[in-house]
Amino acid sequence: MLIDSKRSTVLMIDLQTRLLPALNNTDEVLANNIWLAGLAHDMAIPTLISEHCVDKIGATHEEIMTAAPQAKIVQKQNFSVFSAGVLTKDNLQQANQIIISGIEAHICVLQTAFDLCAHGYEVFVVADAVSSRRQRDVELGLARMQTSGCQIVSREMIAFEWLGSANNPQFKEIHKKYIR
Repeated sequence: MLIDSKRSTVLMIDLQTRLLPALNNTDEVLANNIWLAGLAHDMAIPTLISEHCVDKIGATHEEIMTAAPQAKIVQKQNFSVFSAGVLTKDNLQQANQIIISGIEAHICVLQTAFDLCAHGYEVFVVADAVSSRRQRDVELGLARMQTSGCQIVSREMIAFEWLGSANNPQFKEIHKKYIR
């Protein structure tokens, strides 16, 4: 199934200041999430950002917030954003395709993805925009999500599927800015 920009919402999970430095690839995952946030903003795709125990882990990284000025922030203590009760139809902008990025791949991302799938959403996990403290946990989390019905995608797959065609009026601008 293709990702449809009219049916999509981006969900960025727990990209918080005190947790990011513990990742196995902090710079790469941060850059890829800033890229995704900017793309979603430029293409008017709704974006939702979760923050887990913000008093202990800190707020979302400021560069992500700058790239996604329209994003709605939701607070949680549950590992799954869905089970925290904050993923309402209104917060998801009525979308049924949820594009997930964030941390940690084997905990909050995985549990959220499973809950969304169980409730009938089409879930796309952005492999180059998720991470964990250990690379092996990322690999296991992605493999488990894929075998459970989640689609594992790359940032570029999202960009080209949202565009749909070189005839899209945004194609040249998006290609120049995001596709290298």
